[in-house]
Amino acid sequence: MTVVEAALYGGVFQDWPLDDRLVAELHRRLCGDLVPEWAGKWRDIEVRVGRLEPPPPFQLPMLMRDYGLDLQARWPEAEAGGMERLLEFLAFAEGRFLTVHPFRDFNGRTIRLLLTELLRRLDLPRVTLAPESEEERQRYFAALEAADGHDWQPLMALWNARLQEAE
Repeated sequence: MTVVEAALYGGVFQDWPLDDRLVAELHRRLCGDLVPEWAGKWRDIEVRVGRLEPPPPFQLPMLMRDYGLDLQARWPEAEAGGMERLLEFLAFAEGRFLTVHPFRDFNGRTIRLLLTELLRRLDLPRVTLAPESEEERQRYFAALEAADGHDWQPLMALWNARLQEAE
């Protein structure tokens, strides 16, 4: 993960559009040495993540294409500087990705890489993305469950706290 993060901060992906190809490439670079047969490819199996049943594999190409288009459509308002839209953008980027759960494994690490790239492009500070305590983990999982139902408010609150702690 450190190698891919260094590439992100080196601007390797600066000119890549925010789309499904960027997400797949981040995943491929993250775990291609470990699982070359499916790294960077949408999952072809059904999965369950806690109480979440992500969409079936046949829907993933369309859902991930739509995810990229949604990111691109939301980007101008996030970049314009309004805090509410910025928080909503970051919460959407994280929550929607994890609801779709596009890969067999390494989804959490992949979204952290994508979020790192988004923060870099938005010229925001590095933040702690993985919860560090059990209390933080429970709050995070509750926020993700809310996001599964398109309620971004709990994740927005987490993003607000992340950004405040980074200042």
